[in-house]
Amino acid sequence: MRSIWLGVLAALFFAFTFVLNRSMELSGGSWIWSASLRYVFMVPILLVIVMSRQKLKPLWIVMKERPGTWLLWSFIGFGLFYAPLCFASAYSPGWLIAGTWQVTIISGSLLVPLFTEVVQTVNGPVKVRGKIPIQGLMMSLIILVGILLMQNEQAQSISTQDFLFGFLPVIIASFAYPLGNRKMMEVCAGRLDAYQRVLGMTLASLPFWLLLSLYGVFSAGMPSKDQTIQSALVAVFSGVIATVLFFKATDQVRGNMQKLATVEATQSLEVLFALMGELIFLSIPTPSLLSWVGMFVVILGMVLHSYVAHYKKPDQRLVSKKIDTV
Repeated sequence: MRSIWLGVLAALFFAFTFVLNRSMELSGGSWIWSASLRYVFMVPILLVIVMSRQKLKPLWIVMKERPGTWLLWSFIGFGLFYAPLCFASAYSPGWLIAGTWQVTIISGSLLVPLFTEVVQTVNGPVKVRGKIPIQGLMMSLIILVGILLMQNEQAQSISTQDFLFGFLPVIIASFAYPLGNRKMMEVCAGRLDAYQRVLGMTLASLPFWLLLSLYGVFSAGMPSKDQTIQSALVAVFSGVIATVLFFKATDQVRGNMQKLATVEATQSLEVLFALMGELIFLSIPTPSLLSWVGMFVVILGMVLHSYVAHYKKPDQRLVSKKIDTV
């Protein structure tokens, strides 16, 4: 249960991303700076945290073992995750993007066959390829039904182009984030804590953000003071606090793909938190009754998903025991 609560808290802080990104877009800021400034600001914050814990040297040792791997999966897990989300914020409201983002629940489940689990059998530990958790996936569909109910009213009022530009980038991000996260979990193999892993991935993704910033200078000019401040807030709330909470939650269940899918399912609450944030800070219209019904369906789906993912038949408990490693 602790990993689930950590996931819920992560969803709360992740919601600041959608609200603040939409706020910056409405005030005329470029999505390029919204994306790149977040990770630039994250570096000194995380450096202070890791150095104060005297864990910077172990991080460098692990990163030097496979630098190319760090660059690749950090680009996918952070670059292909956040840049598309910021791009989408130019075409859709924050809570609608947060709703679309919930396809990551299904995306994460569909990625399971790309990874292996170590299972203890009567003949000793063996590696087995993960299987798509069908029952959990069905519960995820309930969550998505709730999301669709919440999106219905808003989705009917936007153009086809805005829908595609606000939808397709989020689909890319929904696969990139869990893929990059899980691959880095494999690389780290439990040797780094959440703070070290987030700092390592942030540093490894900097070449991409610096190139994107260079493009921003020529295409959009320098960011405004307000956008710089709001990007710094995103870096603290979402980039540091939420990411570390989420990574801690996934680290606790990293040897069990079904439980990992459950932790990722807690991110469905982002749409509720994002909606509340936009109601309070951006004064958007109050959602319809259908949207509120959708919120309760999301919560119901999350509870059912959690139950299915943790449930095992008695005979299964006697046959095998999963080891907490990847």
